This record gives sequence, structure tokens and C-alpha cells, in this order.
Amino acid sequence: MIHSELHTQPVALDREQHRSLRFKREGEDTVRFAALNSMFVVAGEFGEACKEYPLVWIEAGQDAKGVRQVAPIAVFGLAQGINLCIHAGAWRTAYMPVVLRMYPFALARAGDAQYAVCHDASCARLSLTEGEPLFEVDGKPSAFTFEVQRQLEQLEMEVERTRQMGLELLRLDLLRDMRFEATLPDGAKVGVDGFLTIDEKRFAELPDAEVLQMHKSGLLGLVHAHRLSLSNMRRLAHWHAQRSTEQVQ
Repeated sequence: MIHSELHTQPVALDREQHRSLRFKREGEDTVRFAALNSMFVVAGEFGEACKEYPLVWIEAGQDAKGVRQVAPIAVFGLAQGINLCIHAGAWRTAYMPVVLRMYPFALARAGDAQYAVCHDASCARLSLTEGEPLFEVDGKPSAFTFEVQRQLEQLEMEVERTRQMGLELLRLDLLRDMRFEATLPDGAKVGVDGFLTIDEKRFAELPDAEVLQMHKSGLLGLVHAHRLSLSNMRRLAHWHAQRSTEQVQ
């Protein structure tokens, strides 16, 4: 999947145009990630991501048939353009969402049932002289590129599974608007809204049969992970206050 705030110059890999292109495994993309205050996460990540980030849902428009869509995200910051999970030039949480770990690569739809492996041409870790070759001398994709494609295809399947779980949450009417407010040490208040969270009252009123089905589909685990993750909002508020103090100094 292409994320417009992350993949700013997505280009499909081409065996002729990019035959000499290489990718430097060493290094980090913290400069690129520093302005991201959230990132999409897939269902399979909730178990690890809930330990580090608040996990919430956002409105994601409509599909081709006009059906409402929602998407889960990990929240990195309490203000637009600020990633509090990056400090002193380094990522300070133990788990990084898979979309970021796959950067600068992503899949883009190239037809009804076809996808193309793309790269962000603005990524500083791409080189003509250093790193893993993306193509062999004869123009065939390298083993590295084949592995990237395999992982991206798995991710795309997980994206679809996550989308279906979002539709189920909407069917059950389990999402409601969320607003988080915190008072900083200096008395200033910070508030964040625009997120969707589980409606606890509605969740408690679900028939047993629906809860059992949620358990079987894995959706119940996502709901529990989401609820646990919300405590990480307090850590973000602490980091927000810390950042404000550092900027004053």
C-alpha cells in the first residue's frame, strides 16, 4: 500500500530504468519518519504494537461501492507533524509498524488483480553504488527484491483482512468518536480528537453469539489490545511535555 505522507515519490521498479539501483540496509529513516504523528497498522500487529502505542481507528473514506471504511492506526504524537516516538534522532519504542519497516518499498495496484513493487525515489537509503542490488546484471529481480515482494504481498493480504475487521466493527456499531485530553506539568492542556474508539457500553451489550463470533474471527483480540493500548496516551503526553521543555531551553 502507498501512504501519501510516507511515500512522497512512489515509482514502480523497472528492470531497465533501475537496473543499477541498490538499497542500503544499514541506516535509519528517522528524518523521514519524524513528521509522522501516526501510521496505519494491520490486525496482526496489534499484539506487539499495543505495548508501545495507542491504537485507534480513523475514518478512511468509502470503497468503490460507497461503503464506509475505517482503518486502525498507531498514534505517534499529539500534534500534526510531530512524532514523539523519535527522540535525539533515534526511534525509542521497541516495536515499529510493518509499513515503516518495509519503507521505502510498497505495492501499488497495476490492474484489477495485479500489483507492482514500488520504491520511494526520495529515500536516502537508495544508491547506485552501495547496498543490496535490486536487480541482477541480466535484469532479473535479485533475491533481495523477490523477498521484498513476498513480504509486501503478505502485508497486502493482511491489509485486506484488517479492512474486513473494520467493516465488522462498523456492522456491530462498536466505534465512537474519541477525544483525549491531558494537563501538562505547566498547567497547559493538550487535546487530540478525530479518532474512533470502542464504545464500551455498546460492546458490553453485545449478544453472546456476536462475542463468540468475534473471538473466532480474531476481532475480540483486537478490541482487547486496543483497550490496553490507550494507556500509552499518558506516555505520549509525558513525551509531549518533555519536548516542549527542551524547546524552551
